[in-house]
Amino acid sequence: MTGPAAGQVSARTGAAPEGADGGGGAPADVRRWSGLSGKLLILTVLFVMLSEVLIFVPSMANFRNTWLNDKLTIAGVAASVLVETDMVSPAVQAELLRTTGAVAIALNDGDRRRLIAMAPQAVAGDDIRMTIDMGEADPVTSIMQSVHTLLAGGEGFLRVVGPSQMGLGGRVDIVLPQAMLRDAMLGFAVRILALSLVISAITATLVYLSLRWMFVRPIRRLTGSMARFQAAPDDPARIIVPSARNDEVGDAERRLAGMQAKLAETLEQRRQLANLGLAVSKINHDLRNLLASAQLFSERLEMVSDPTVQRLAPKILATLDRAVGYTRSVLDYGSAREAPLRRRLVRLDVIARDVGEVLGLSGEGDVAFDNRIPQGAEVDADPEQLFRILMNLSRNAVQALRADDNPAAVRRLTLEADCGFEGATIRVSDTGPGIPPERRDQLFHPFQSAAKKGGTGLGLAIAAELAHAHGGSIRLLDRPGPGASFELVIPARAARGDSASD
Repeated sequence: MTGPAAGQVSARTGAAPEGADGGGGAPADVRRWSGLSGKLLILTVLFVMLSEVLIFVPSMANFRNTWLNDKLTIAGVAASVLVETDMVSPAVQAELLRTTGAVAIALNDGDRRRLIAMAPQAVAGDDIRMTIDMGEADPVTSIMQSVHTLLAGGEGFLRVVGPSQMGLGGRVDIVLPQAMLRDAMLGFAVRILALSLVISAITATLVYLSLRWMFVRPIRRLTGSMARFQAAPDDPARIIVPSARNDEVGDAERRLAGMQAKLAETLEQRRQLANLGLAVSKINHDLRNLLASAQLFSERLEMVSDPTVQRLAPKILATLDRAVGYTRSVLDYGSAREAPLRRRLVRLDVIARDVGEVLGLSGEGDVAFDNRIPQGAEVDADPEQLFRILMNLSRNAVQALRADDNPAAVRRLTLEADCGFEGATIRVSDTGPGIPPERRDQLFHPFQSAAKKGGTGLGLAIAAELAHAHGGSIRLLDRPGPGASFELVIPARAARGDSASD
């Protein structure tokens, strides 16, 4: 139970401590640009600028077309006014050229071409770098011609042709300096670029802050909770408190909280097992000495001539020998690991009979013992470990049967088995109340499956561990009828491909 108080408070509220990197790596200020925040900011700026570029190019082409159409409109209106005039004065021509910025304006009406105004300087054919027909302008062509105008350097002239105005037939034909169009486009580019930068900065900032608030901060909160929980997994205050979000982040928080709670519970169980193992080892050491003394006293019973004593003394000695063997196994397990199996071919019916006698079920009593295992049935197993498995299963069943004090209740424990070349399948059934559905998932976990209040909950866990040591399995059968039925499968070594001896 370690950790500063500030860390515990922030763990309860679900917020990461200030400056926490959430993963035990570089600090947050060092990873600012290499982490998700920095990458998110860079990508946001790049994508916004890319979108602005995609908007900027068509905008330039649209400005160019609008600018040229305005010039054609002015020239067309002047041409419609002066079309009936035989002679246009030089002053009017100069004003018209100044207004449009053109060096020549003409009106084409079929095969007839009429010059409206022209600057004193002559324009040679080689000086016209591009002819633009505004009546046939399409978006792709306009974009390509706009890029060409910007990169051309402003030298030479442009010839622009378009429909006339004021209901007149024909087309207006003007010649413009390319530099004038280029200067207008550059001015527009500067204005739209400045506006784009402002829009990009505002958009990028809003998108970055939104994504950081919605995704980056919750992810850092998750990693921070992982780091705090890793530092002290046994501290319940380190478990993340899920937020009320209903999206994927909220689902991740809830799953992380469940995983941390499950891990904390598992660690608590392991700690209980460790403490229990230490306590059992200490108690077992003294218990072994007491059992040895009990063996000496029991051996003296063999010299008593009473028939009942003569019948029970060997069983008492056999039980004490088995108990001493268990204490030795406990000490061996505490020092290293459980002793390896000593498998051999044994009679299953005899082991089942011993289980009934040790539990006191061989005579008339409150629990009937129905041993249906065929006489002479054989199984390839460690006899002592198999006895422990059946003992734990049967003891749990007897405890469950005796927990019901209804005198009309039927209390019966039944052992059945199918033995063959591939191994043995053993069933231990009772007529008790059965296993509640909410306890079935944790049935074979330590401290989870006590048959009665105050039990240790280790019987089924021990049985499952010993069954797995034989390469077999144990499970609760889902069957109709009263009580519970456990199925134990012990495969033969030949069926599993094992060697002849363990």
